[in-house]
Amino acid sequence: PSCGEWNTLVEIPRGRAGEKPSWLSYSPGTSQELSKVTLEDFPRLVLDMGEANRVLGGGLVRGSLVLVGGDPGVGKSTLLLQLSAALAMNSGPVLYVSGEESSQQIKLRAERLGIVGQGLHVLAETDMAAILRHLDILSPTVAMIDSIQSVAFSDHPAGPGTLGQVRECGLALLRWAKAKGTPTFVTGHVTKEGNLAGPRALEHMVDVVLYLEGSNLGSYRLLRGEKNRFGSTNEVGVFEMRDKGLTQVLNPSEVALASRDRHAVGSVVVPVMEGTRPLLVEIQALTTPSSLPTPRRVANGVDMSRLLMVIAVLIKRAGIHLSGQDIIVNVAGGFRAMEPAVDLGMALALASSLRNTPLLDSMAALGEIGLGGELRNISQLPRRLAELKHMGFDTCLGP
Repeated sequence: PSCGEWNTLVEIPRGRAGEKPSWLSYSPGTSQELSKVTLEDFPRLVLDMGEANRVLGGGLVRGSLVLVGGDPGVGKSTLLLQLSAALAMNSGPVLYVSGEESSQQIKLRAERLGIVGQGLHVLAETDMAAILRHLDILSPTVAMIDSIQSVAFSDHPAGPGTLGQVRECGLALLRWAKAKGTPTFVTGHVTKEGNLAGPRALEHMVDVVLYLEGSNLGSYRLLRGEKNRFGSTNEVGVFEMRDKGLTQVLNPSEVALASRDRHAVGSVVVPVMEGTRPLLVEIQALTTPSSLPTPRRVANGVDMSRLLMVIAVLIKRAGIHLSGQDIIVNVAGGFRAMEPAVDLGMALALASSLRNTPLLDSMAALGEIGLGGELRNISQLPRRLAELKHMGFDTCLGP
């Protein structure tokens, strides 16, 4: 009743509900004191791409199930194929399973990317039972499944991509990965709302959820962690899509400020933190007299609630008349700046646009604004200032 929609009930047959996961080593009715649990030394499997390692928390954990989501054509299959080729050369055999392409099509894509494929085994299969048999026979170092919506159990009454099939196939891969200790990547389709199809049944099941974003970034792609049981979810990896596939962008601040007009009105640079990495982003603001009874407020890449708060503080505490203005605030380049440290940058950009006066070229701004108009301190200030100095800024306005 709470969803307010029709035709949302789905019948799910029991299927394999009675199976016990084989990686659970305890007996029913027994427990173990946490201080007496012993840990085995399982080093992380380091990937060839440092940006992917950053998002994963330092590498792949043994037996982890990683879900990679993203819009169609954003580069999920390209990323997995590149990772598979690098892992096959450095760590051992890798099985790449595709339920959407034939082996010949995968070969064509590999040649375009310059991938030889030594040690990389490809399998064009949609039957989940057959895929599990191939996994048992090959015992790969890493397994790649592209995609979870294209594979299905033949004895299950529902079709591929349905909730029941996605759940059963996800559980089967989870049990296999945990039992064999093999890291497994799975790609998932994304709905119009930007959520993983399924509906979100996979996100609760897997260990790591990654999103590959790029619809408004041109040739650049962001790999962002939404869930990670073995690391931080605040990290982001930056890639550029080229003829030879995805390449790492080691200095994302240059990308964010590549097209910046240093004398633009309503523009200010703010150093934000993406996990442990400082990133310089350009906050742009535009104010125009509104012809509507209720002026518009548009926020792209910033938190709408914080924008409304900053506008209210400017009107109440600073005497800047914004009540009759349409206000648009944007983070250039398609990046996101959701932390409170961008409050001062938004305020300065709004004032600059309203007065039609540009700010200093070499000045950045950061700081949280309180409801009383005061500036509050922010975290990791030395790292932010070091990134500003590295990028050639000599002035920073802040608390």
